[in-house]
Amino acid sequence: MAAYQALYRKYRPQTFDDVVGQLAITQTLKTQLQNGQLSHAYLFTGSRGTGKTSCAKILAKAVNCENPQDGNPCNCCPSCRAIDSGACMDVLEIDAASNNGVDNVRDLRDDAVYSPSQVKMRVYIIDEVHMLSISAFNALLKIIEEPPEHLLFILATTELHKVPATILSRCQRFAFRRISQEDIASRLQYVSYQESIDLDDSAARVLARMADGGMRDALSLLDQCACATVGELTAERVYACLGIAGQQKAGEMMGYIARHDTRSALELFNRLYADGKDLSAMLDELACLARDLLVLQTAPEAGLTMLSGVADSKEAKALAKLISGGELIRIMSLLQQTMAGFTRSASRRMDAELCIMNLCQPELSLDAQSLNARLTRLEEQIRSGSFTVAPAAPAQPAQIKPQEEELPPPPDDEDVPPEEPQQPVASELPVGFWMDLGASIRQELTFPMKPYFMFKPDSPVRGVLQANELKLLCDCKFTYDAVNKPELLEIISRKASARLNRPIRVNLVDPTAQPAKNAKMDQLLSFGKAHRDVIKIKE
Repeated sequence: MAAYQALYRKYRPQTFDDVVGQLAITQTLKTQLQNGQLSHAYLFTGSRGTGKTSCAKILAKAVNCENPQDGNPCNCCPSCRAIDSGACMDVLEIDAASNNGVDNVRDLRDDAVYSPSQVKMRVYIIDEVHMLSISAFNALLKIIEEPPEHLLFILATTELHKVPATILSRCQRFAFRRISQEDIASRLQYVSYQESIDLDDSAARVLARMADGGMRDALSLLDQCACATVGELTAERVYACLGIAGQQKAGEMMGYIARHDTRSALELFNRLYADGKDLSAMLDELACLARDLLVLQTAPEAGLTMLSGVADSKEAKALAKLISGGELIRIMSLLQQTMAGFTRSASRRMDAELCIMNLCQPELSLDAQSLNARLTRLEEQIRSGSFTVAPAAPAQPAQIKPQEEELPPPPDDEDVPPEEPQQPVASELPVGFWMDLGASIRQELTFPMKPYFMFKPDSPVRGVLQANELKLLCDCKFTYDAVNKPELLEIISRKASARLNRPIRVNLVDPTAQPAKNAKMDQLLSFGKAHRDVIKIKE
């Protein structure tokens, strides 16, 4: 029985046409091969899994192929088969990470002067060339600048900034870009068909997003999920196999953060943690989602092509309306700081829980980013008209203390204007009850009556909650007639009942039925009572 071979090795490209997502580079190399304009040294740069080493091996076969086909190797001639099997002594692949000394480069330089014995050109493929020491780079300079005609150097690196400028100037440089998610998903579907794997489209997109532009990572993830799953490979099974929360849970968590619902966010986090989800992956998904929301706010239409795919466009657009740009920047910064501290943390769960609490409650922090997030949210609420001021607490009446010598001064002859009745706030009411009630009524109301004046300080209509009865106090007959509509009273009763989780009855008080208040008479009565209290004390 043949040994199992990993998918990324089994489906490594064998020709330039098989390379995915690097059309500009492969077409240039094919044209040079067809026209006989090959350079003596190439430098392939780019992130991992984008095809640098594969293109280097294909180029080594193409320059030595006996029957090239439009710049591609035939993979059938003795030279191609010897290079594929690793039996060709004239094509050497060197790992610079383990052969980074100056002595290794000197041995390479001494051997390179000899003519090839099996093929037309001797090819040296130096992978991770940035790992060479400075002395090794200096030893390599002369032979790269003026190599023999039978010699070809192909250097590959993921960290271009570590390669000296003296080496860069002697090579033709090709930058391999990250492969798009669409190209990776298409390649995964092809490999799944060849391997008889039932791969769902949504699962292919999830694997492409997790690969982060690397085809090798995508094939490795597919290999892992296919071995752990029986039947159709769906997105949910990919989430379960890789230990990640998934786009639905990430969107749900971000919704709780947007609504500042700390309790629900912590409950969801506890469920995901109990299910064995990886904390770093969970926070990384939140950071990617926050980045997508910020892109949608900055470029609503053009930014659709820049989304990472953590959430679909409809869900992302709905969330983008709930969170301000300042809050998103704060969320991304806090998530990145928490993930960076995981490596030296004693309790990663506690760090993640504190992070979620800080995300849901910006008022817990007084740093510049938290204050900016709160101010940005207020500015957007004022701009949209959803901002309302919470009612002030009722003023406590001053108690008259009896005095031994002086009597209270008599009242003036002029009538004192009656004090405006202040809206009492029951102790059992949740914080912001009147503000939320007025906002929810305003959202649902469709007929011409617009209750912008309700439940605000110094407004003509105020609410007083006594047990299960909500009394609406109007300052005049006109306001009473405007509010006395069955549709409006029914909406007020339903919204108040929903917020207090108990049936609330609405009672609209007729201002004409209330006795007029005589301010001067009340002041005279209070003066007389104070006078009597002083007389009793003296007796």
